[in-house]
Amino acid sequence: MADPLPPRGRDIRRELGLRPIINVSGTMTALGASIMVPEAIAAMAAIAPEFVEIDHLQRQASQVVARLTGAEAGFITASCASGIAMAVAGAITGDDLLAVERLPDAPGPRREVLIQVGHMVSYGAPVDQSIRLAGGQVVPVGTVSVALRYHLENAISERTAAAVFVVSHHTVQYGMIGLPEFCAVCRARGVPVIVDAASEYDLTGFLAAGADVAIYSGHKFLGGPTSGVVAGRKALVRAAFLQNRGIGRGMKVGKESIAGVMAALNAWAVRDHAGLRAREQAALDLWAAALSPLPGIAAEIAPDPTGNPLDRLRVRVAPESGFSAAGLAAALAAGDPPVIVRDHEAERGHFYLDPCNLHDGEAEIVARRLAETIRGSNEGRFDAGDRHRGLARLLQWPD
Repeated sequence: MADPLPPRGRDIRRELGLRPIINVSGTMTALGASIMVPEAIAAMAAIAPEFVEIDHLQRQASQVVARLTGAEAGFITASCASGIAMAVAGAITGDDLLAVERLPDAPGPRREVLIQVGHMVSYGAPVDQSIRLAGGQVVPVGTVSVALRYHLENAISERTAAAVFVVSHHTVQYGMIGLPEFCAVCRARGVPVIVDAASEYDLTGFLAAGADVAIYSGHKFLGGPTSGVVAGRKALVRAAFLQNRGIGRGMKVGKESIAGVMAALNAWAVRDHAGLRAREQAALDLWAAALSPLPGIAAEIAPDPTGNPLDRLRVRVAPESGFSAAGLAAALAAGDPPVIVRDHEAERGHFYLDPCNLHDGEAEIVARRLAETIRGSNEGRFDAGDRHRGLARLLQWPD
């Protein structure tokens, strides 16, 4: 029997023919990122029927972004990916409006963009593609397992326009040049550093460490609408903002998103973060208790790899459980209601349960689904090919 979902009034997902999933994967764009805070919803609804001067609204947003991040200026764009492209473009063009219009055909010799090989990840699209969209020429630094100071120093030349530093659980978590050293090397040579901090709690640390621009997601931990927040040194932020007259036109945001992110930022400043952590810890404890008697299953707390103040539950799946990690993740996703876990490391024999996007009552449903799925029928439990089937389905979209 399917678990009843907690009552929340109208469920537009069912009206649209969508599965009412429970998200224990995290702030994933493919799942809708996060639960939007009420303040953002109210601001978006209030501004939706009104006419505003968008550039002036962005000026107001700049003040909010600066206050929350310690930046000199900021603006809102469509996503972190667009923020990277616009910041890189700004480093290439400066405030030359003709150059802005000509991108991605970059004028002049300064178009190379440095990035450590261990940071060249995909977050649904390759990070280096955002650089290339802006007319940048990617220059890899170091190797996939080691990048040292001399690799970065020798990659800088008169053709260097900027350097990109990625903060993400997807990146190689060892052997890379740390942000303070990365910034120090680049600053000594006049190279601006752009930090992709899409899923990070820390709104001030990256700029304080020496970055010229930090880019955050407005729709992940902030709980705003789908968007990106560009914050940093005024001259470079202005040059990035000017890309709205060029490649940024296809990355624009409406008044609703700008107002929603402003409200989400203000709400972040007064949010009860300790209370949220306590609620998340209660879910982790509940899940660990539900899994502890099950054969072949081992659960342990796993701190966030980039230092965010949150934990997840790492669930190790041994053959004695009757499942592979990928098979159990697939079985949970196929159930009713579907439970979507964080399975990007399933081939290593484990997945994660992330408690940061739960509605009331969902933690208990997840606990029951875990126990019932493992104890129940597990036909096809060792099938690990779901990723390839997912690609096949994508290539058949919209059928």
